[in-house]
Amino acid sequence: MAEHIVSSYDNDLQGLRQRISEMGGIAEKMLVESIAALVRHDKALAQNVVISDKRLDVLQREVEESAILTIARRQPLAVDLRETISAIRISGDVERIGDMAKNIGKRALAIGDDFQPQKIVVGLQHMGDLVLGQLKDVLDAYAQKDTEKALDVWKRDGAIDALYTSLFRELLTYMMEDPRNISFCTHLLFCAKNIERIGDHTTNIAETVHYLVTGETLAIDRPKNDRSIDTTVATGV
Repeated sequence: MAEHIVSSYDNDLQGLRQRISEMGGIAEKMLVESIAALVRHDKALAQNVVISDKRLDVLQREVEESAILTIARRQPLAVDLRETISAIRISGDVERIGDMAKNIGKRALAIGDDFQPQKIVVGLQHMGDLVLGQLKDVLDAYAQKDTEKALDVWKRDGAIDALYTSLFRELLTYMMEDPRNISFCTHLLFCAKNIERIGDHTTNIAETVHYLVTGETLAIDRPKNDRSIDTTVATGV
């Protein structure tokens, strides 16, 4: 993709990229810390995640305002317009990823020192690691304008859905075995769902990268392996 001939417009685009890069770094850190807070019962770390979301919100607003101002001033065409529109889309997805990480942090605070089944904790950690890998890779794909890497992230999301379904079933089993498990299992269930939703946002970003580079939207359906609804119906919950 060729650089724009107007240097001031290039500066505008570079400013958008830098803000999104900062947002991505914050979102990655929030995800790592939220999972760690949940696993280690670390309330201070969980609180830090909640606080970090404010900076992400500020940056997302700055990206939107800057992109809109750029469109108004430069009246870009074709690939240049796609870049500004993509910046708005991606910043929105990264901001939502931060919201999901913040929600996990809040759940970690609510759970406190309550018992957590080791199998579930390991599953949540593994799910978090997979999603973190997707987030890192898709942000790299955006920075490098690499459609192949973006599509790889897009294809991997089905594994996250399958793991979420497995954890969902496991948590339902714990709740049905003993009503005393319902409270903390509900919190863990929401944590698992938030991690799964972060995976969805990484695939949104992957689709945007594909659009940015090619000018076309993906013509095939996203791979989905979330069977939690089927499980709910089958168990009558």
